[in-house]
Amino acid sequence: MKKWVYAAFLCLTFAASAIAESADKIAVVNVSSIFQKLPQRALVSKQLENEFKGRATELQSMERALQTEIQRLQRDGLTMTASERSSLEMSVMAQRETFSNAAQAFEQDNRRRQTEERNKILIRIHDTVKSVATKKGYDVVIDTNAIAYARNAKDITSDVLKQVK
Repeated sequence: MKKWVYAAFLCLTFAASAIAESADKIAVVNVSSIFQKLPQRALVSKQLENEFKGRATELQSMERALQTEIQRLQRDGLTMTASERSSLEMSVMAQRETFSNAAQAFEQDNRRRQTEERNKILIRIHDTVKSVATKKGYDVVIDTNAIAYARNAKDITSDVLKQVK
């Protein structure tokens, strides 16, 4: 019986030491902080702004033309003949429909491109986290935004930021 208690004690000791050893191989990283501090993010933002500048300008001119027609209808609608007013109303509705469709397509394309570029940067950060973790011998790396509290966890955010830049 003493042998069983002794064996159980040894097993618990080994298990506790294995847990303690694996705790040393856990690190945390703040991915959102790295993302915000990257200079590439500003470059991508400028690139996307330039990419969509022409379409944005076109949309603004369409909106101005539509507003001008609406103001004309409001201002002169009472003095127009019924056929002129009807024709202008149809024109305004057609312009509004065209503008709405163009604006919606612009927003979808812009959002899609921003997501693509953001994902490229996040993949690069993720690959760098893997590289740093492998180099430093960490088994687990957890994003600080995913945990509530971590005592004695190694923070590798600055190491990852240095390598991503």
